Amino acid sequence: MRQLPANSVDSIVTDPPYELGFMGKSWDSTGIAYSVKMWDEALRVLKPGGHLLAFSGSRTYHRMAVAIEDAGFEIRDQIMWVYGSGFPKSLDVSKALDKQSGVQREVVSTIPDRWAGKGNVLQRSTQQPADSVDITTPTTDKAKQWEGWGTALKPAHEPIVLARKPLIGTVATNVIIHGTGALNIDGSRIGTGTGETKTVNYPDIRGNNFNNASGSVEYTVTDQGRWPANFIHDGSDEVVELFPDTGKSTGGRIGKKSMGDVTNVPAGEYEAGDPGYGDSGSAARFFYCAKASKKDRNEGLDAFVGKETGAKGNGLARTCATCGASTLQGCECPDRTYVNPTRANYHPTVKPTELMRYLVRMITPPNGVVLDPFMGSGSTGKAAVLENFSFIGIDQSADYLEIARARINHAQEQIEGRLL
Repeated sequence: MRQLPANSVDSIVTDPPYELGFMGKSWDSTGIAYSVKMWDEALRVLKPGGHLLAFSGSRTYHRMAVAIEDAGFEIRDQIMWVYGSGFPKSLDVSKALDKQSGVQREVVSTIPDRWAGKGNVLQRSTQQPADSVDITTPTTDKAKQWEGWGTALKPAHEPIVLARKPLIGTVATNVIIHGTGALNIDGSRIGTGTGETKTVNYPDIRGNNFNNASGSVEYTVTDQGRWPANFIHDGSDEVVELFPDTGKSTGGRIGKKSMGDVTNVPAGEYEAGDPGYGDSGSAARFFYCAKASKKDRNEGLDAFVGKETGAKGNGLARTCATCGASTLQGCECPDRTYVNPTRANYHPTVKPTELMRYLVRMITPPNGVVLDPFMGSGSTGKAAVLENFSFIGIDQSADYLEIARARINHAQEQIEGRLL
């Protein structure tokens, strides 16, 4: 970033290390995400009023956000990306106590395919054979006392800081001079906006007296979709079921509750509210995007030789050597030999392109330049190209750089193909 001119990029969308030592990766435990000097450079290259979006982990977000603020950014909001596919990495306290006492636990049953449900906890085995897991019962009194206790919750969200470089003057002045300082609300609206225009009648309230509506006023509203929220989810049943189906909404700024006693006015007369209201169901109210698919991860990487992924023996990323089924799916092969699969894009934390497209679109002005100083395998760059923005990416890994280049070039070919 030191080689970039000051005030030269319009937005920064990045997924820096979470500083958790993820999968034993050295780059995830350097402290760079907490470096005020690094965020100082990000502030320097960003235009006045430019926005920054940076992912983090639930345990370490606070330290990154403070470093960003200490560098001179204004913290504007926190976006939550919520998903149902997280896996708990928890120590079984009961098993640890028996192990500490040097005793064997009694095996009460064996579950096939290495995966077993026990309440809300999935147990994973590192034993052989690879297609089964033993369910054991506590032996010592201390282990019996602490059966069912663990050390971690299931990960189900990643926070994203939304920050802005200080404006020069007002928002209006900054937008005119630098083209930055505002969010693309209409470009980020959610739901099934039809674009249809309709005319509705609202009570004509005189002198801010909510109890005396005299006649009505005619308004024209356009269904553009719902106002973007600081909540994003993966669309999984597990997440959607957390929210009740509230049915058809009755509006935002204008509605029964906000207008006082207007019982003489038919409900339908002011049901529309702000554009995009009147939808139903919970999923329609938020942007949702599943985690990166295999296709998304590997588009444009046909010429790349796959690299083995997953830590050996942990059962997390293993597949049957005969049919390719995962340990989670299981298979009917008589001689199951589980091996770690290979991936052309072997970066462990690939973000989905649709999510990154949504984020870069939200904070980047037309024809703007997006910077990602922690580019990884290039999801931000791929998204920027597909949204017709210019892109600058930085990463310390030469291998990831080549993967990112291929994915971004493939996205560019898609754009050019559509233009032709």
